[in-house]
Amino acid sequence: MTLRLVTWNIKTGGVDRGRGDRLGAVVEVLRGARPDLLALQELRDFDRHGGRRMRAVADALGMTAHLSRSVFGQPVAVLARPPLRFTRTASVRWRLHHAAAVATVSTDAGPLTVVSTHLNPFSPYRRLREARWLAARYASGTRLVLLAGDLNSLDPDTDHTGTLARLAPLHRRRHLAADGGADTRAMAAFARAGFADLWRGDGDGRTAPTSAGGGAEFSGMRLDYVLAGPAAAGLAGGTRVVRGGAAEHASDHYPVAVDLDLTAAR
Repeated sequence: MTLRLVTWNIKTGGVDRGRGDRLGAVVEVLRGARPDLLALQELRDFDRHGGRRMRAVADALGMTAHLSRSVFGQPVAVLARPPLRFTRTASVRWRLHHAAAVATVSTDAGPLTVVSTHLNPFSPYRRLREARWLAARYASGTRLVLLAGDLNSLDPDTDHTGTLARLAPLHRRRHLAADGGADTRAMAAFARAGFADLWRGDGDGRTAPTSAGGGAEFSGMRLDYVLAGPAAAGLAGGTRVVRGGAAEHASDHYPVAVDLDLTAAR
């Protein structure tokens, strides 16, 4: 059994205030990516009018959605394509600037839990606190766990000097440690808890900005991740950033897709 997980920050619910609706382009990209499991972030207004906008996207993709509202920021969601079905769902609101949607599905290899989240975009310290809490809450050496989303974080294994130099001072401060270097503590916290970054370092891992979707606060950065707990880390096959076509303007972030071979867990 092979499953594809896609994670994507669709930028302010697929709407640019005063510039029109991008939701059709978002759906076009996702239909092309063909996810079995989908982690979405920045779902502004998806919880309004009885969740009408969330239902429209789920129905267009033939998927079932679990939406988590946000107290301070924007909602996030996990979606699953039948025959996958949710056996348990949960939401995290108060501990995060945005939110986390947590959903468990039944698979041939056992229960698989997906956490879709969006970490603090402004404060390195608050982002670190969010990462520590999520890592402690969902780390498991035995259960199949994937944590995916816009983590707004730089990885500790890359030289980010050029990336930071290209940012305006206001936006650079969001990614600086106390010593003036790149702040990578959030990703290090996940790693210490046993989460593996499924990006293999092949090709261009940049996820923001897109070529025509805005994103002046980015400078060619990898901010969107799929992380796996120890039991799930060995199941990952190809991981790629989805580029081209409508993905260039549907959001200021590119989607990230990873294929999971669940037969390897047997």
